[in-house]
Amino acid sequence: MAKNTTKNMTEGSPAKLILGFAVPMLMGMLFQQIYNFVDTIIVGRYLGVNALAAVGSTGSIHFLIIGFCIGVCGGFTLPVAQRFGAKDYDGLRKYVGNSAILAAIIAIVMAVVTSLLCRNILEWMQTPADIIDDAYDYIFVTFVGIPAIMLYNILSGYIRSLGDATTPVIYLLISSFLNIGLDILFIVPFQMGVFGAALATVLAQLVSGVLCLIHICFKFELLHLKQDDWRLNPQYVRVILSMGLPMGLQYSITAIGSVILQACVNPLGSIAVASMTASGKISGFLMCPLDALGSTMATYSGQNVGAGKLERLGKGLKSAILIGWIYSAIALGVSYFFGKDMISIFVEAKDAALKAQVIDQGYLCLVIGLSAYALLTLVNTVRFTIQGMGFSGFAVFAGVAEMFARAIVGIFLVPIFGFTGACFAGPVAWVFADAFLIPAYYSCYHKLKRIMNRT
Repeated sequence: MAKNTTKNMTEGSPAKLILGFAVPMLMGMLFQQIYNFVDTIIVGRYLGVNALAAVGSTGSIHFLIIGFCIGVCGGFTLPVAQRFGAKDYDGLRKYVGNSAILAAIIAIVMAVVTSLLCRNILEWMQTPADIIDDAYDYIFVTFVGIPAIMLYNILSGYIRSLGDATTPVIYLLISSFLNIGLDILFIVPFQMGVFGAALATVLAQLVSGVLCLIHICFKFELLHLKQDDWRLNPQYVRVILSMGLPMGLQYSITAIGSVILQACVNPLGSIAVASMTASGKISGFLMCPLDALGSTMATYSGQNVGAGKLERLGKGLKSAILIGWIYSAIALGVSYFFGKDMISIFVEAKDAALKAQVIDQGYLCLVIGLSAYALLTLVNTVRFTIQGMGFSGFAVFAGVAEMFARAIVGIFLVPIFGFTGACFAGPVAWVFADAFLIPAYYSCYHKLKRIMNRT
């Protein structure tokens, strides 16, 4: 094993460890958002507002399906982090082999089923007629590319479980630049439209996954599997599925609310959809530090539970929340003063009034969402801590709470308040999720403590 590539998070200052692990992950997420930015900017400026709206109209269904796949990969790697913390390397390799097989099966099934049904889904969501064809082209390519997306996420998850958050970032950075280059190539000279934008993203993800695989082969002797490690074992499969499926369902259940919300926003027209798309891209970028904190807490809590050091969980969680709240205040200030300028980079329209409407609505949605980032901090840090503790099923209920909240906003607030009502979907969802997660954390902690005291 290349010992310099791993990090033990069971010893030392929790705040220092969390920051040291989260920063590389944050860089990776930021680069990923940057190439999503470029993707959207090129689409909006070279292909127009309708194409921008088409890509944006697929956002919720993209979150539903791809979020499930990413969540499953994240859950599948949690037992690896726990076994690493417990220094059970034989068990670690068996979890890697079993989870890799399960991930491959899920990737193929999801790619086939979703690509066949995506047109029907867009029609059910009342996607406007002037953008549905472009929306189909974009999401179809994305769904076909699910195996490439899962390849990167499962392999990078293994690497992070061993405490190395930097390597996946390096390969994601390489793929980010590749994606930008392919975007320009496919959309401008090749004129492949939104189909080309989606294809560029899938190819970039494939490259980052292959690079992670090569790195594991050459740098992580600990992850070199024997023939016996590749045999599906009911005991390991049960643990893997009990952690992976709830995490995937958590994303999907949350996304169902977003799908319902999107279906309620779509009838407002392509301008409203384009406004939410531009705002969503900025929000996704500004949300990265909170996402990095959440993912860090999954690894941190997983390793410490594996090592039997439960007293470190609360200390780590408090440190992560404080870091998140400080960042949330800074992000709100940035969005308040520079939000309109950030929204404007996505919009190019001959009609000045149309452009101004997209910018104004996008800015409103952005500021309302950023005002509740303190609530989102709790959602991310507490939920991922619970998952790292081994109680992924509990976190699903937080997704259910978010689903109901977004659905309520879409069904009741959007018809009354229009676009403004839709802007409150995020804050309302985070209130609902926190109301469940905070008491759930204490319940899981005391349950785990009782289990360990008996053993």
